[in-house]
Amino acid sequence: EVIWTVVPAVLLVVLAFVSRNAWNVIKGQMPATDETVIVTASQFNWEIRYKGADGEFETPDDVVTSNDMKLPVGKPFRIRLRSKDVIHSFFLPQFRLKQDAVPGLTIDVWVEATKPGTYEIACAELCGFGHYSMRGILTVMQPGEYSTWMAEAQAGVAAAEAAPPPP
Repeated sequence: EVIWTVVPAVLLVVLAFVSRNAWNVIKGQMPATDETVIVTASQFNWEIRYKGADGEFETPDDVVTSNDMKLPVGKPFRIRLRSKDVIHSFFLPQFRLKQDAVPGLTIDVWVEATKPGTYEIACAELCGFGHYSMRGILTVMQPGEYSTWMAEAQAGVAAAEAAPPPP
């Protein structure tokens, strides 16, 4: 009994030390980028927040979408994951990215899209009765298209801010 307990334990420790560098390359070295998006999970929705015209987050001019994320090709993007209520798992299967969003924590991950297309954003954690409906769309577009979309979205937010309140 001691042999079949000790040998696997020693093997696991050796594998942990040998794979530590590979893990640091994959998870630990986020590329330098100013491009950031905040993804906040809640039952049963992905809220995606982009910086507004002022270049800051958490201000009234932020561009906010629901279940609709857009990124340009060829630029690394930092994704800041948050959760409002329960543990969710942000899953982009085609990008081999899966990370839990935990209430009270902000967890950074990154992605760099290599080709345009439309991809699924899924929740891979059973998060309640409506879990099946927690789906989003990631649209990867050319940088010029992305810039145009962002400018239009920021202009829409500015116009909504400038509109007088209803009587």
